[in-house]
Amino acid sequence: MQILLYFLLTLHVLVCLLMVLVVLMQRPRSEGLGAAFGSGMTDNIFGAQTTNVLAKFTTWLGGTFFVLTLALAMVYSHLYSGNTGMSNALSKLPAPAPVATPKPTGETLPAVPATTPDAAASVSTPAPATPTPTASASPTPANAAPNLPVEATGPSGN
Repeated sequence: MQILLYFLLTLHVLVCLLMVLVVLMQRPRSEGLGAAFGSGMTDNIFGAQTTNVLAKFTTWLGGTFFVLTLALAMVYSHLYSGNTGMSNALSKLPAPAPVATPKPTGETLPAVPATTPDAAASVSTPAPATPTPTASASPTPANAAPNLPVEATGPSGN
């Protein structure tokens, strides 16, 4: 894998250098900075259609540059994906201790005694401190069967 990395990196540098040279040899439309590097001489040396050929060559070199950049990124990520500082630091940490969940005790909540309208008129006395045992922890609706569980309905009533 290292050989592929060095080959792609060398090819990438060569494509970059060629692209710089080809861009500098092109004749600019406004005769700006390219005229200082002698871009007008390429028509005299290589012929009249040099501008079209150089533009196509620049396009191919640009495409090759992007493909090589993508390939290099994939090779680098494949080679160095497991050797990051964060993964090394996390691998040296001790394993976390398991968290114990509390077991249910089986205790039921005390039932609230029912009040009658006559009891509300009289003086109320405090409830006894010890809970009274009941047959069920939650009251069942009047239309529910005695031994069947009551199912909750959603907001749509289904």
